[in-house]
Amino acid sequence: MLVLFETPAGYSLFKLLDEKKIKNVDNIWDEFSTASKAQDNLQLMAFKKFKTTTEATESIASLQDGKLSKTLKKFIKSKCDGSEKLAVADAKLGNLLKESLEIPCVHNSAISELLRGIRAHSDSLLGEHKAELAAMNLAVSHSLGRYKVKFNPEKIDTMIVQAVSLLDDLDKELNNYVMRCREWYGWHFPELGKILPDHQAFAKVVKAIGMRQKAIDTDLSSILPEELEARVKEEAEISMGTDISDIDLLHISQLCDQVIELTEYRTQLFDYLKNRMAALAPNLTALLGELVGARLISHAGSLVSLAKYPASTVQILGAEKALFRALKTKKDTPKYGLLYHAQLISQAPAKCKGKMARKLAGKVSLSSRIDALADDQKGAEIGIESRALLESVLRSEQERGPKRVSNSAHKHEKYHFKSETYGYDESADNTAKNQKRKFEEEDEKPAKKPKVEVVEENEDAEMEDVSEKKKKKKDKKKSKVEEEEEEEE
Repeated sequence: MLVLFETPAGYSLFKLLDEKKIKNVDNIWDEFSTASKAQDNLQLMAFKKFKTTTEATESIASLQDGKLSKTLKKFIKSKCDGSEKLAVADAKLGNLLKESLEIPCVHNSAISELLRGIRAHSDSLLGEHKAELAAMNLAVSHSLGRYKVKFNPEKIDTMIVQAVSLLDDLDKELNNYVMRCREWYGWHFPELGKILPDHQAFAKVVKAIGMRQKAIDTDLSSILPEELEARVKEEAEISMGTDISDIDLLHISQLCDQVIELTEYRTQLFDYLKNRMAALAPNLTALLGELVGARLISHAGSLVSLAKYPASTVQILGAEKALFRALKTKKDTPKYGLLYHAQLISQAPAKCKGKMARKLAGKVSLSSRIDALADDQKGAEIGIESRALLESVLRSEQERGPKRVSNSAHKHEKYHFKSETYGYDESADNTAKNQKRKFEEEDEKPAKKPKVEVVEENEDAEMEDVSEKKKKKKDKKKSKVEEEEEEEE
């Protein structure tokens, strides 16, 4: 029997000298417990060395994907003629070799123990190739890790971190540019800023109008609705702004161009971020949205780092300063950090925000672990289910009334309306006739027999103690009375 053993340096083919030794699985390790025993049982037939690390990476990656590489196919075809069985480490690889080369392959628990023994003494069994094996071990592991990252580019969360950071920077710059543009043009047409709160519409109108005297002849139907267009033209005629020069207007129009371009680029960047988040973290996106989810990933450093955090850390992520300040001053710790901007918490009433933040943090921790570590086949099912569950909890919290007081003195039973009606009971009145009737009824009734109680031995002893105490008290009273009488005499 031939044995195929894969190493980072290349493929090795061993010949098992005695097949009877692998019939009993429990005794296989004893046969390969030392290097000398392993050399006595195995003989190295051939060794196919990898020329470069890229070739080794491709061969190992193809084996992991369940494919047969060209290097391995040529090696097995040249060394095996099909007369002997081939022991392999993977059943899928055995099926591929059997289909493509028609070589009988074996894989069972005995083969796994045999390969375990070869792996334990691979340095002594390979002989000359020992130095190559040690050198290629680390190189192939690094290149294989890089190959996996390149193979699935959608799982690179660095792009999300950079995109959301750039998005926040763009928002700051846009706010500065729009504020400067509104103040600058406000000296000429101050009423326009109050009419148009939208920044992009304001920049487009300023660029289209120019001087406010031209507003009447300018067509703004492509930018504004009819009502706003008419109002802008009316205000332009009676505006109290000062006149500006053409050079001032030129610089203002260039600033408006910058605002419009940055706004358009921001929309493109946000679409890119949405697509990346849907591919990388679908469950987290369904639960929090694109922006809040991306900010959590950016703050944690990566999706894997976020998945490692417990729910309590996720809840206050972004509020580290407030947390350490509260711990230092011995005050209440913050209830939420970046999660405060999530829709589920912003919709919650003030009393339920802390409770919803705690529940949401638990679901976020679960969703991030599924996105980072689970397969892509599940999609966003768990995130959607978690969001539906949290929405139902929020709805029930909003519909619930005030809580009951914990003190038992304030508890009241629920009142039930009685369907039966009762008439007035005249016999309950306190009259002379009723009193005579009661006395007569009491005389006619037989006297009640005294109750006879059975007293246990312990109770009898207690009664005797009580009677003795009473006697002592009476004796003391008698002695006092006698003393007083003697004093009077």
